Amino acid sequence: MIKHDERVVMRAIALCFKPYLKPEEAMIYCNQQHTQFARNCAEMGIFKNDRGYYSKKDLDRLMGENQGKAKL
Repeated sequence: MIKHDERVVMRAIALCFKPYLKPEEAMIYCNQQHTQFARNCAEMGIFKNDRGYYSKKDLDRLMGENQGKAKL
């Protein structure tokens, strides 16, 4: 039987390899709350695809931009 903590870790690792993420997964991946995530996506022009998923490449671009702001 897999323990709950092990399942959480396995799911977190799986997030790193998925090309498209659900909105909840995208917020976890970017380490942002809902309002902050929505605002940053709107500023960067990042939208969900037709199926309701975010592209991981777009999210990486979003995270790179946020890291650049933090360094200033």
